[in-house]
Amino acid sequence: MSPSLDNRAPEAEIDAMAPETTVLRFSLIVPAFNEERYLPRLLDSVEAARGAYTRGAAAVEVILADNASTDRTAEVASTRGCRVVRVLKRSIAATRNAGARSALGPVLAFVDADSQVHPETFNAVDEALATGRYVGGASGVTMERWSMGIRATYLLILPMVYLTGMDTGVVFCRREDFERVGGYDEQRLFAEDVEFLSCLKRLGRSRGQRLARLTAAKAVASTRKFDEHGDWHYFSMLARVGVSLGRGRLQDRVESYWYRPSR
Repeated sequence: MSPSLDNRAPEAEIDAMAPETTVLRFSLIVPAFNEERYLPRLLDSVEAARGAYTRGAAAVEVILADNASTDRTAEVASTRGCRVVRVLKRSIAATRNAGARSALGPVLAFVDADSQVHPETFNAVDEALATGRYVGGASGVTMERWSMGIRATYLLILPMVYLTGMDTGVVFCRREDFERVGGYDEQRLFAEDVEFLSCLKRLGRSRGQRLARLTAAKAVASTRKFDEHGDWHYFSMLARVGVSLGRGRLQDRVESYWYRPSR
């Protein structure tokens, strides 16, 4: 991390360089644990987005950060041309950070292995960063299926997105800014993505930038947690988290939901 920060926003011209001046532009980092089932679907969508990218498919590298998978996740990724980074520590933050450390592109993007990216993802990120107004941001998501319970959950979260400007989906920023905020907090077992965007938001504010929401290029989010626990489970889960917090057993609840999935 740099000991002194330049508070000026990066010049828009730097991000709008002609394709021939930059071979590699994006490093797309995919943290994964036992994702052999969903990973091919994501990689199909990434290939479509790379094919639509105006700088060319070669300007995007895909890094699979394999978080101690016991299935064929790494093999599937390698076969599809991804660079595989193995991470033994069972932590989503540590996994994302390990992928970022191996990245070669000046722009980092992160997406979950069970998601699907929009075909215009890389073009939309480029357009946002080229304005110089944004420190980074996220694509936002739509769900792969809808029900009353899923829609109610979505609507519960939406006001916080509007209030904070922080969204989910494909999260992106310049690599230098990722390093300036210290990446993802590896002490956090959950909500590390919220904390990261909060830090990025503060950095942007210091130089007159904000977070972007790419609502025209939303990723498709998996509903497998709803499939596994029920379409209304989020509400009861929040209540159980509250009880666990009061009893000092929050870590057990977090690990059972996020780190001991049935796959």
